[in-house]
Amino acid sequence: MRQLAMVDRSRAQLAQAMERRDVPSDVAEEVLSYFESIGLVDDAHFAEVVTRTRLAEKKASRRAISEELRRKGVDRELVEQAVSTIDPEEELEGAVQLAFKKLASRSGNPETLYRRTYAMLARRGYSPSQCTLALRQAQSQLAEAELSSDVPEWQEDV
Repeated sequence: MRQLAMVDRSRAQLAQAMERRDVPSDVAEEVLSYFESIGLVDDAHFAEVVTRTRLAEKKASRRAISEELRRKGVDRELVEQAVSTIDPEEELEGAVQLAFKKLASRSGNPETLYRRTYAMLARRGYSPSQCTLALRQAQSQLAEAELSSDVPEWQEDV
């Protein structure tokens, strides 16, 4: 019960927690079934919540969210159902935001920065085409931001 009070958990996570505490498997199964019947444990809802929060807060990709849900023991079908609700445009916008933040916060060799930003996006599970498109859009937004700045860039260094 304490596990559920802190944060939503999948059925598999709760089963693992009970196993670590040496709860007999028949008792654990009975408790988990009861929790499911009263709505305390719902893997479909859990998958939806994790998908929404990871997309909004971490700008995670479909692939990264899918992998996290599978690690947490959510059924493959429920994972696919949850990530299918992700709008491709929203996913790309997350990648653009991550790329923009990385590009804007760094200086140095532009080619190195581009490669490192691309690699960061790839590690977060974005496809090569998403990485490329996000970088192009982020570079374009960064150029617009620099052009519309009240203080010329060369004066900021003085």
